[in-house]
Amino acid sequence: MNTLSVVVPVLNDAEHLAVLLDLLARQTRVPDEIIVVDNGSTDNSAHWAEAAGARVIHQPLPGILAAAAAGYEAATGEVIIRCDADTRPPSDWVHRINEHFTRSEKLGAVTGPGRFYDMPGIIGASASFFYVAAYFLGIGGAVARVPLWGSNMAFRREIWPGVREQLDLRSLGIHDDLEFTCKLEPGTITRFDRKLLVGAAGRIFSRQGGFRDSVGVALRTLQLNGAAAGVRERWRMRLGL
Repeated sequence: MNTLSVVVPVLNDAEHLAVLLDLLARQTRVPDEIIVVDNGSTDNSAHWAEAAGARVIHQPLPGILAAAAAGYEAATGEVIIRCDADTRPPSDWVHRINEHFTRSEKLGAVTGPGRFYDMPGIIGASASFFYVAAYFLGIGGAVARVPLWGSNMAFRREIWPGVREQLDLRSLGIHDDLEFTCKLEPGTITRFDRKLLVGAAGRIFSRQGGFRDSVGVALRTLQLNGAAAGVRERWRMRLGL
């Protein structure tokens, strides 16, 4: 059986975090540890985390890339699960992740989609579908693999050192999950499970210019990793041609 660590980077996310920690406590397979990385919060995020029994570490270096990396470094589990404070996992989420890694020893990482729980009816459903399609198909095509999504992803701890040595933790204005994806070895198997569904806050749509800004950050991340100009080469390596 795998040992499982959950890593949650936070910055003034106390209200969201309290809900998430309650949902993690109700999992059918409770994680072995929960690590909350405080990236300079001025609210009571750390208080909520400690009250819920989570391990709190502080990362003074700004940016979600540095915060997430600090959590991965501190994690002791054989499988590291990453989500955001506003993630809303169903009760079997951790169990389902564990099953993936139990069934396949060659699996490096797994990820799944999200549904924007704070957007009503058809608007929320449409926005969720559009976002998932754009990210997993559009970005996936650019990086020639299933891209990991930070609100809902997990990976074997053994692949982390190879990623870590390539990261510049001072980098800002990039998507840390996409940066992680781009640093994976070509042979690392990443899997998308459409049933590994979580709720997520639709902040990129509720904030004016949010989606546009997110796309811009994604393109910058790809550009820094040479993916925008090297799609053909990435696919050649991926297919072993």
